[in-house]
Amino acid sequence: MALFIAALSALVIGITLGLLGGGGSILTVPVLTYILDVEAKEAIATSLLVVGATAAFAAWSHAKAGNVRWKVAMVFAGAGTVGAFLGGRVAAYFSGTVLLVLFAAMMVVTAVFMFKGRGEMESGGQEPKLALILAEGLAVGLFTGLVGAGGGFLVVPALVLLGGLSMKEAVGSSLVVIAIKSIGGFVGYASHVSIDWTLALVFIVAAIIGAQVGTRLSHRVPAAMLRRGFAGFVLLMGVFMLGKELL
Repeated sequence: MALFIAALSALVIGITLGLLGGGGSILTVPVLTYILDVEAKEAIATSLLVVGATAAFAAWSHAKAGNVRWKVAMVFAGAGTVGAFLGGRVAAYFSGTVLLVLFAAMMVVTAVFMFKGRGEMESGGQEPKLALILAEGLAVGLFTGLVGAGGGFLVVPALVLLGGLSMKEAVGSSLVVIAIKSIGGFVGYASHVSIDWTLALVFIVAAIIGAQVGTRLSHRVPAAMLRRGFAGFVLLMGVFMLGKELL
């Protein structure tokens, strides 16, 4: 029964990822923690693995379409992987409650970004600011490693505003970044947590299937309506988690 619930939840998460081009991975930790009763640190580590694998699969499709700027993506990913690995190791010194509070706070911030919408950002067409990209990649990676989310809501604006990428290129490149640094964070966690590999595999397969379904549905449903609806849900979940962990 638990695996069925996991598969169904992962399918919904994957559909959300496909519909919105990001954001759905932020649901993985709450689902694992509050629905499947996985311990906080194990849930975060599993989330990193699921997010990394799902993003890698989606990035492959974008790469075939020419939507990946490899130089910028790899610079960001390199710095992000170092940060994610360090975040995964540092997480050993924090309690599960602290990590979940940080995660919930990130959900609230994500909701604000999603209410604004990616489409409102414009690239100035400038040359990539590699020093800033390195710094941003390290910071985003560190937070990714700590709380177990891909951080796409931070990566995309950074690639647009600091990397000079178009929105289409930023989304495709961000998936490469998310895939690489999520795996870096997972490796950092793997040294001090155990993983339910059966659960992780079920999650990964269902999320990838869901992402393909969501991508096809995205052409039929207004993106702005979906984004704002999902942002409202993420905001409620973030507030719920903060209340549950702090009160």
